[in-house]
Amino acid sequence: MKPRTSPDSPLLFDTVPLVPDFRLELKARKAGHWPVAGADEAGRGPLAGPVVAAAVILDPKRIPEGLNDSKQLSAQRREELFVQILATATVSIASSSSTRIDETDIRKASLDAMRRAICSLAIPASYVLTDGLDVPPGLDCPGQAVVKGDARSVSIAAASIVAKVTRDRMMARAHRVFPDYGFAAHVGYGTAQHRAGIERHGPCSLHRMSFRPLRKTEDGPETDELLSE
Repeated sequence: MKPRTSPDSPLLFDTVPLVPDFRLELKARKAGHWPVAGADEAGRGPLAGPVVAAAVILDPKRIPEGLNDSKQLSAQRREELFVQILATATVSIASSSSTRIDETDIRKASLDAMRRAICSLAIPASYVLTDGLDVPPGLDCPGQAVVKGDARSVSIAAASIVAKVTRDRMMARAHRVFPDYGFAAHVGYGTAQHRAGIERHGPCSLHRMSFRPLRKTEDGPETDELLSE
């Protein structure tokens, strides 16, 4: 029996990182849809604070260099690109509060924020590319959900940056009002520091009471999310 050998290029396509480009937007344009917006959200997983969505229509002649999934960028680089995006693109931002999240669920609240961001664009989108598995219901245009979209489409990547920077800034301001939880450091995620603050001071009005460990019963649908984006 011959010994087993490894292939020449093991897991080649799993190890090569995705780099967002403009191909999906150009494909939609070729099909007669223009302009094309990218949409994404930030803040599905935290125990506190809103979920923030952004919609972005990039100018093909002025696409900022270095757009990528916001999670792949440093905080400083996100801030730099945030300024560039706002200066060169059409941008809209919307959010759903912790109260809204508790009244519905995180998925519905996220999609509703994304829908409002898209519908509020100063230039109406003819087509929308959204990150993930869902296109928000209630849009005035068709759309396409793109798995790992923030790593495949520069428009979605731009939206992910805008949403992330906006939410981080909101949580930094929240820290001034509720300094006992460390929101400026963890932006609402379930870190040890955050959980210790909840243990000592109880939840505040920004906490999502439908999320474990904040909810007091196991009744109702599961709304837990990962503790990191």
